[in-house]
Amino acid sequence: MRIVAVVLNWNGGALNLDCVESLLVQGLVPADVVFVDNASSDGSLELVRGQYPGLTFIENEENLGFGDGVNVGIQFALDCQEAGQVDSVLLVNNDVVLPTGTLSQLVKVMDGDPAIGITGPRILYRNDPSKIWCAGGKLTYRQNLSELLGHGQPDGPNWQGLREVDYVAGCAMLVRREVFEKTGLFDGEYFAYHEDVDFCMSAREGGFRVVLAGDSSALHAPHHSTGGVYGPGRKYMMGVNTVWFLRRHGTPWRWLSFVIFDVATLVPLFVLGLFNGRLPGVLAKARGTYDGLLGRRVTRERLAARLAQKA
Repeated sequence: MRIVAVVLNWNGGALNLDCVESLLVQGLVPADVVFVDNASSDGSLELVRGQYPGLTFIENEENLGFGDGVNVGIQFALDCQEAGQVDSVLLVNNDVVLPTGTLSQLVKVMDGDPAIGITGPRILYRNDPSKIWCAGGKLTYRQNLSELLGHGQPDGPNWQGLREVDYVAGCAMLVRREVFEKTGLFDGEYFAYHEDVDFCMSAREGGFRVVLAGDSSALHAPHHSTGGVYGPGRKYMMGVNTVWFLRRHGTPWRWLSFVIFDVATLVPLFVLGLFNGRLPGVLAKARGTYDGLLGRRVTRERLAARLAQKA
C-alpha cells in the first residue's frame, strides 16, 4: 500500500519540524510527504524547506483555509503516479506529532476491513499526553454541533480500542482513495472547522465506515492559529459553519435541537462573559451564527476581523 501524507501549514513556525520528522519516522519517504503552504508570512515554509529539502512542496498564493488548502495536497497525491498509485492519504495538522508506529497501526486497521474508509488515532494533548483531546467525535446537534469524545479526560484503556464513531478529527486521519473518488474532497467553503465532520458524514452516507483506531495515538497542540478555545476567530467560524452544516444535513429535529441548546444558550453565556473574560468569543459566535443564517460564509476578511479582537 502506498500512502502519501499531506501537511497544511499557515504560519506554523517551528512546530512544522517536529511534525515532519514524526512522519518520516513512520517510514514515509520524503517525496511522499506533501507540504502545502497557505501563503505563510512567518518564514515557516523556508524553515521546513531548509531542514527537509526532499519533501514535495506546494505553495498556495493565498490562505485558502483548511478545506481548499488541504484539497490541493490531496489532489496532488491522487494524481501522483510516478511511484505507483496512491492507495490512501494521511492528513496531519502541522501541530501534530505521530509517535513511532502510528501509521502502521492505522494501516492495519484499514486493511482489516475494506468497508473502513476513514480511520484515525486517539488524540492526546501535546503538552500533557496523559489527557485526551479527542477519541473520535459524536454528532449531538447541540452546542458547537458535536462532542469530542473523551475530551479532557485521563487517557486509559476505555479509549484505546477500535470503535465506530461519527467522525475522526481532521488533524490526523487516514483516508482510503475510494472515499475521495466516491464522495469528493473537503468542502472548502467551510474555510476552517466542521469540514472534517462534514467529510466524515458524507463518507458514511456513501457507505464507508469511520472508525477510531484507539490503540494508536497522536499528540496535538489545538487551536494555536485561531486564538485559543474561546478565541473570536474560532468561535466565529464555528458559528457560521454549524449553520451551514445544518443547511446540508439538517432535519427539523436537528434544527430544533440547535436552536434550543446552541442559539438560546448565547444569552446566559453573554451574561457570564461580562465576568469571565469570554465576552469577545460569545459575541463572535453570535455574529457567526447570524452570518450563517443570512447565507454568508467564512472569508479571509471576516476571519481577519475576528482575529483582530482579543481572545
